[in-house]
Amino acid sequence: MRTLQFLIPASMSIFLLANTSLSLAAPITFNTALPVAQGEFIFREQFRWLRSSNDPSAANRDRRAVAGISVLGYGVNSKLAVFGVLPYVDKRLRANSAENKIKRENRGLGDASAFARYTFHQDNAPGRTFRLAGFAGITAPTGDDEDNDRFGLLPPPLQNGSGAWDQFGGFVVTYQTLDFQIDSQLSYRANGKANGFQSGNETRLDLSWQHRVWPRELSGGVPGFLYVVAEVNVLHQQKNRVNSQSDQNSGGASVWLSPGLQYVTRRWVLEAVIQKPVSQHLNGVALENDFIFTTSVRFNF
Repeated sequence: MRTLQFLIPASMSIFLLANTSLSLAAPITFNTALPVAQGEFIFREQFRWLRSSNDPSAANRDRRAVAGISVLGYGVNSKLAVFGVLPYVDKRLRANSAENKIKRENRGLGDASAFARYTFHQDNAPGRTFRLAGFAGITAPTGDDEDNDRFGLLPPPLQNGSGAWDQFGGFVVTYQTLDFQIDSQLSYRANGKANGFQSGNETRLDLSWQHRVWPRELSGGVPGFLYVVAEVNVLHQQKNRVNSQSDQNSGGASVWLSPGLQYVTRRWVLEAVIQKPVSQHLNGVALENDFIFTTSVRFNF
């Protein structure tokens, strides 16, 4: 079974945005290269719903997950920002076993992450900016990874944590004007091994376009700005390994289209996006995803 790596580690890509004392538009499903103002904090609370019910096997699996993801960022200086991420997850799985329908579920705090983002290059001009940044971090095994139910030990995809130390990093490019913003990210995640299980390493390529639709003309006295957002997420995950053997029913490649909306004010942003897979080439009988719906609010202070 595919793990929920697209759900939770994607939260490590929910890196927040601030420029001086203002909130601005930003990608919803991944990072941005724009800075967090020096000495400022940003807090983002995000809620994600995932459903996976397209099962090519005879087990008729139906997996649902909800995550509440808290992110706190701090601007060390004009180029360096640091972040902490803590998810709370609720996972449920229904499947056929012989002639019975079984239900397994789990909930609790997940694995916490910490990372830093540094701006390597910036080119500013009136009405626009271009920035290139890199980020790197670790995920610590803070979530429980040996939970049980009446059927015994829960499988790794239903555990709150992985039990392993993971590393991730990448680069992000941002081009911003007064009317629109374009962001692109390339990232890699190396997952550790624990309890005889290792989730497949991941490579991601993301692209986001945000366009201001209201007000069309900038003027004073406007309480906020409405943006339409269109994002593309490409994910490749290697096969999981169980007791040093490759799981032939895990890993693969998928492409997601993600339309969304953002309402941006001076100090807070409200946003929502739905991610729909348009291509899923998964290995064996890996469970395919139906959608991920995300909504969040962020504040800078």
